[in-house]
Amino acid sequence: MDYRFLLSLAIILLSTKVFGLISQRVQLPSVVGALLAGLLLGPTCLNMVVETDFLLKTSELGVIFLMFLAGLDTDLKELKKTGLTSLFIAACGVIVPLIGGSLCYKLFFPQATVDAMLRAVFVGVVLAATSVSITVETLRELGRLRGKVGTAILGAAVIDDILGIVVLTILTSFTDPSVKPLMVVGRIVGFFVLLALVGFVVYRLFQKLGKAYYNHRRIAIYGLVFCLLLSYAAEHFFGIADITGAYFAGLILCNIAEAQPYIARKINIASYMLFSPVFFASVGIETDLHGFTFSLFAFAVALTLTAIATKVVGCGLGAKLCKFSAHDSLAVGVGMISRGEVALIVAQKGEQAGLVDASLFPAVVAMVIVTTLITPVLLKLVMGRSPLPASDEPTLTVKSGD
Repeated sequence: MDYRFLLSLAIILLSTKVFGLISQRVQLPSVVGALLAGLLLGPTCLNMVVETDFLLKTSELGVIFLMFLAGLDTDLKELKKTGLTSLFIAACGVIVPLIGGSLCYKLFFPQATVDAMLRAVFVGVVLAATSVSITVETLRELGRLRGKVGTAILGAAVIDDILGIVVLTILTSFTDPSVKPLMVVGRIVGFFVLLALVGFVVYRLFQKLGKAYYNHRRIAIYGLVFCLLLSYAAEHFFGIADITGAYFAGLILCNIAEAQPYIARKINIASYMLFSPVFFASVGIETDLHGFTFSLFAFAVALTLTAIATKVVGCGLGAKLCKFSAHDSLAVGVGMISRGEVALIVAQKGEQAGLVDASLFPAVVAMVIVTTLITPVLLKLVMGRSPLPASDEPTLTVKSGD
């Protein structure tokens, strides 16, 4: 057995912690430091840590844990209030980037062929993707995850993911006759039917388990098992991202007073100690920005600016039309900027389907990195301008037997 993974893990954990503390010292969220640590360790700079299957799977667990915690920390009553709002924000957050990304590609590559048009639309699909993992961590750090803005961002991001999958599948169906768009829509509907059935049963079951094993580590293990099973089912059987399954697993358990606090506390410890740092660092470690030409650099800059503007305008306008205040609308738009691993996954699928040239992949990666880095910074600037609402104030409950 090759034991170098232990050294890589030690370097990642130490560097993300050190850079996270430095970020906090300069009034930035610690997640920014973790991302910069990954860039420094990866092939772009020092090349000290290489991507391995172990790191890939550990980072995937990291994002699953983050989204499970996001679901657990969601205010279900607030989510019910903002359900239609989140749907409208998500729709605006898909349509505007889809158009903006397509126009950006056509500006740099003005070919008039059918393949060029498909590639242009695909770039728009990449920009339509949203990854709120880093936004979630930043909102948690600021104590703003629960409440109107945080819940709207989370709800819109989940719907955004589903809409993006539908558009991506329809687009790839033009290059792969074996992909059936109607079948994908059927799978998405089937997933939500499963959620309704399983959610009802699991909710009742955990209510009883919470009373029987209150403050017992067994209830946390059961919660984690449920999260992993639903993540697997979403990805394997329905073709929906595993993080969507993880979020809904947390959402099902978030309103169980007998179980939610203990499960969230135990999962948060595991996430903070190991899985989340590896995930944030892996964003930089798996990125290689060598080989940039001037034209590619110009396209990357234009693509990044388009990615930022379209999410802020699209989601912010959607929130404003749903009667959010100007400040909250801006916060929603900024919170949806980050593309993260979702855009990378979409881009990889597009490359496999022949919808994006391999030479353009670094530009997409650069866009992902920049949007991922600036989102927590901008979010902290925007959210820090207003006083913390009473409903958003973080609370800590200490119970005996923990």
